[in-house]
Amino acid sequence: LRSVSVDLNVDPSLQIDIPDALSERDEVKFTVHTKTTLPTFQSPEFYVTRQHEDFVWLHDTLIETTDYAGLIIPPAPMKPNFSGPREKMQKLGEDEGSKTKEEFAKMKQELEAYKNTKEMFGGFFKSVVKSADEVLYTGVREVDDFFDQEKNFLINYYNRIKDSCVKADKMTRSHKNVADISYIHTAACLHSLALEEPTVIKKYLLKVAELFEKLRKAENQVSSDEDLKLRELLRHYMLNIEAAKDLLYRCTKALIDYENSNKALDNARLKSKDVKLAEAHQQECCQKFEQLSKSAKEELIHFKPKRVAAFRKILTEMSELEIKHARNNVSLLQSCIDLFKNN
Repeated sequence: LRSVSVDLNVDPSLQIDIPDALSERDEVKFTVHTKTTLPTFQSPEFYVTRQHEDFVWLHDTLIETTDYAGLIIPPAPMKPNFSGPREKMQKLGEDEGSKTKEEFAKMKQELEAYKNTKEMFGGFFKSVVKSADEVLYTGVREVDDFFDQEKNFLINYYNRIKDSCVKADKMTRSHKNVADISYIHTAACLHSLALEEPTVIKKYLLKVAELFEKLRKAENQVSSDEDLKLRELLRHYMLNIEAAKDLLYRCTKALIDYENSNKALDNARLKSKDVKLAEAHQQECCQKFEQLSKSAKEELIHFKPKRVAAFRKILTEMSELEIKHARNNVSLLQSCIDLFKNN
């Protein structure tokens, strides 16, 4: 399993990285390293071991805690696939475009009925219910145009990133195929031909075979760098854009709750029944919506420079590596040509 390092160092007073990940049978254990100057911790530096389920639990806890509703919450690691019932749940998500809002409302009620049963599939259940909610919330007019514009931008941006990710996958596979198929086959053929060739040309064939073997290693390194730099960056931001869209979804939900509380208050006043209770609920929804909107706006505004900085850093590093590999290839070819000229 590849060792990973995650940069969470927004605040120098709390630095966290994951320097190692170890696979043991069906479990993956992550080493989490923390350095801090905050007085709430017992030690300024420590290591702990965590499993995949711990990160999922942390993510779900953050999502469900209202204090963090106005933040972009990083995505949880991918969960294991479930067969059978999971495929049936997946089918519901795939039918999203062909269902009416009324059908989705009914589907959502049916899914909610599973909430307290053993057939609930963790985060996947939540994502399907959220998808149903998003369909029901389609067309809701935001109070602040900023959120409408941001929603449209993130949807388009996500599609562009997804398309780029597919193309990056193809590019990486192409480089790997050149190395593992074309160069290997060419080197092997030249080597076999050299063994059957008793004349003076034998040493030249062996040198060219050696050249293609070196080019194979270089091309494999190009593929590996593209995977670690470009593909990982694109996949990471596909998930982070989903997290930003989730934040907008929570804002829309808070707006609808606030509008519904206004309607409930009007009805209570009309009937002169439970007016104080309705007023308290309306004030609570109003406060929640205003706080959430303010925090979400700040998060989304700060998300852009972070995103731009990350892309600039990774693309610059990848470009430098591409130039380095290209120069190395030129050097290998030139060395081989010089060898032939000298002989």
